[in-house]
Amino acid sequence: MSNIKACIFDLDGVIVDTAVYHYKAWKRLANELGFDFTEHDNEQLKGVSRMRSLEIILELGGVTKTEAEQQELAARKNDWYVEMISHMTPGEILPGAKEFLETCRAAGIKTALGSASKNSSTILNKINMAYLFDAIIDGNHVSKAKPDPEVFLKGAEALNVAPADCVVFEDAIAGVEAAINGGMKVVGIGSPDVLGKANLVVSGLDKMSLEKLNSL
Repeated sequence: MSNIKACIFDLDGVIVDTAVYHYKAWKRLANELGFDFTEHDNEQLKGVSRMRSLEIILELGGVTKTEAEQQELAARKNDWYVEMISHMTPGEILPGAKEFLETCRAAGIKTALGSASKNSSTILNKINMAYLFDAIIDGNHVSKAKPDPEVFLKGAEALNVAPADCVVFEDAIAGVEAAINGGMKVVGIGSPDVLGKANLVVSGLDKMSLEKLNSL
């Protein structure tokens, strides 16, 4: 028998793909500041906090802003992003995500969300998946960004499960490292070339099963 008692899921890139909305909002901000922001540039923002993302964009554009101005710009970007995700529907759930969570819960495995997003509750409500999580730990509950394991350790604590009995599902290198740093097993969602440190890498949750989970 497997000792896996809980699964902790990142949100963006695992349950849904909201990256396109972040990209559109950051691109709009960059354009208003007088420079462009490409999809190639956007790769630098994966798994990065909102304020660090803004710093990277300002560096790319050679723009200097005071701390107060940076806070205002980050808030403006977030307002645009929240407006876009307010129109999300269950049709935007990534293939297999809902089904795999339902399978886990039916097998008695606890589930938690472990995401840097401060808008995770909005997104989960829009896609009608909030009920599938026993605990939601997001950017409103943590102060340290991945690869620090804080978000996942808080998820394990909320579920009352030891870190060693948890499996994390992540699509970013920093997230995979955070799970490892927290003493958890981790399944990478994406490319083995990028997420090679994970215990297992699959292209999506539609490729997961209890058999694969229990073999970790």
